Amino acid sequence: MDKNLKIAFASDHAGYELKNYLIEYFGNKYTIEDFGTNSLESVDYPDYAFKAAKSVANKSNQFGVIICGSGVGVSIVANKVKGIRAANCFNEEMAKLARQHNNANVLNLGARFVEKDIAVKAVEIFLNTDFEGGRHQLRVNKIDELSEC
Repeated sequence: MDKNLKIAFASDHAGYELKNYLIEYFGNKYTIEDFGTNSLESVDYPDYAFKAAKSVANKSNQFGVIICGSGVGVSIVANKVKGIRAANCFNEEMAKLARQHNNANVLNLGARFVEKDIAVKAVEIFLNTDFEGGRHQLRVNKIDELSEC
């Protein structure tokens, strides 16, 4: 348990149930900040994904977990924020590699494609896998240099 680790969560309506499930699951292990949405009512995912990603970029939270139906839309939004490296992952191996090779700081999940047990494992691995650095650091530096915002 590491209550010092702060994680931003956000979703749209399609990801709402999975977001709440993950918050309940991880709430006793980590410090969670929930950026919404707070119902199944249809909303625009950029409104929530952007706020969560900004909180990671400004270091209010160390990591983010942002969920929509496919994970694609929220991934696009999060990656618009300077300093964010968001990865849309469908399994534990992708989550592990996103951290090891890309130093991803936001995990995106597609609620329509990722079962709850896989989502739990992916989040756990994402939060507990270190960036390998080395040759990967050069690539991450190049990604950061490409940011125009």
